[in-house]
Amino acid sequence: MIIVSSCLAGVKCRYDGNDNLVPEIKELVLSGRAIALCPEELGDLSTPRIPCEIVKKDNQLKVMTKDQVDCTAQFLLGAGKVAQIAKILDCKQAILKANSPSCGYGMIYDGSFTGEKIKGNGLTAELLSKQGVEIKNETNMNFSILNYTQEND
Repeated sequence: MIIVSSCLAGVKCRYDGNDNLVPEIKELVLSGRAIALCPEELGDLSTPRIPCEIVKKDNQLKVMTKDQVDCTAQFLLGAGKVAQIAKILDCKQAILKANSPSCGYGMIYDGSFTGEKIKGNGLTAELLSKQGVEIKNETNMNFSILNYTQEND
């Protein structure tokens, strides 16, 4: 089973109430080869919601809204739930939304809300990676994954 960010499968769960549909990823879910999860909604955040980015505050990394409300606890809760599901389903791969404070892997927005990016991982991507899950995103995934079968588990 592959974990995918729900927004990439066409679920309108982004902060602005929209999605980031990638038809091939939606097909993975519809065919039963992937499970769509939104760590932010699993962390009890509403949709729509105020945009968040990871910032360094008081010498710690925190997830803050554009209005400077600390949402770190909700992001950690959602990340933990996704990691727990990954463990239960013995997931080895994930396709997550690039640059997100939850799902970004390798690059994330820099906390200035200007669209600038820095090296880093979102909280969910970081936790999954520590569990040994291979992380891809919609910009670097190999579409041959569509040939993935249950025998590959």
